[in-house]
Amino acid sequence: MKNENCIFCKIANGEIPSKTLYEDDLFRVILDLGPATKGHALILPKEHFANLYELPDDTAARAMILAKKMAALMKDRLGCDGLNVIQNNGETAGQTVFHFHMHLIPRYEDDGQKIGWEPGKPKEEELEEIRKRIVC
Repeated sequence: MKNENCIFCKIANGEIPSKTLYEDDLFRVILDLGPATKGHALILPKEHFANLYELPDDTAARAMILAKKMAALMKDRLGCDGLNVIQNNGETAGQTVFHFHMHLIPRYEDDGQKIGWEPGKPKEEELEEIRKRIVC
C-alpha cells in the first residue's frame, strides 16, 4: 500500500524520477541527492511502512539481503574501503522521512565523515537491569 503524501512512496514507485541503481518487485535503490560520500544510496520499499516497527519480517529480511548485494557491488565498482548500513527510526534517532529506508554509505579513507557515537560507561547493575527488561 502506498501513502499518497509520501515522497519516498512516489520515488520508489517511479512517479518521481531518481538515479536508480536497482529495482525489483519490492524495492528501488536510488542514489541519495544529499550524499554523505560518493555512492551513498537508499533502499526504499515500494510499499509504505513508516519505520522498522511497521515493516513485515519477510520485507525486513529481503531488505538486508539487498543491502548485502548492493554493498558487494559498491565495494567492487566504487573501490570503497568500508560501508555503513544505517537505518533510523523516529525523529529522535535522526529519521527525517517517515517511510522505512536504509542508507548504504560507502566509506573511503579520509572521507571526512564521522558516523558514530561516544561510548557510555554503564555500571554492571545498570546493564543487568536493562538486560532483564529486554530479554526474550
